[in-house]
Amino acid sequence: QVQLRDSGGGSVQPGGSLTLSCVLSGRIFGHACLAWFRQGPGQGREAVAAVYVIGGSYPPGSSGYFHKSVKGRWTVSQGGDAGTLLLQMNDLKPNDTAVYYCAAKEGSRCGWPPEATTYSAWGQGTQVTVSS
Repeated sequence: QVQLRDSGGGSVQPGGSLTLSCVLSGRIFGHACLAWFRQGPGQGREAVAAVYVIGGSYPPGSSGYFHKSVKGRWTVSQGGDAGTLLLQMNDLKPNDTAVYYCAAKEGSRCGWPPEATTYSAWGQGTQVTVSS
């Protein structure tokens, strides 16, 4: 089965940037949807980005889906190592504070919004804190 590992969280001031990394290992799905969810203090889990990946890689020229609150500020890209995807978060705001999780499911229908209950593999989460 596929395993995911989240990293890259931290504390930044408003307007700052962070890059979250999601590393896939194990039996990587040939065709998969990869999504990032976040859960803020006292809040439910919310999807912020979803992309289609092939063999654990983000196809060149692809575009993903983003929550309206992060569209234009955040992007997804392929990391330097195979099976690594990056969520680049720019212009961070205090209400971006949350634990962020990457998740994956087999398939190619990566619509929006992604339904968390359909994602079978999850990272452990990484904390992002935006505060002055």
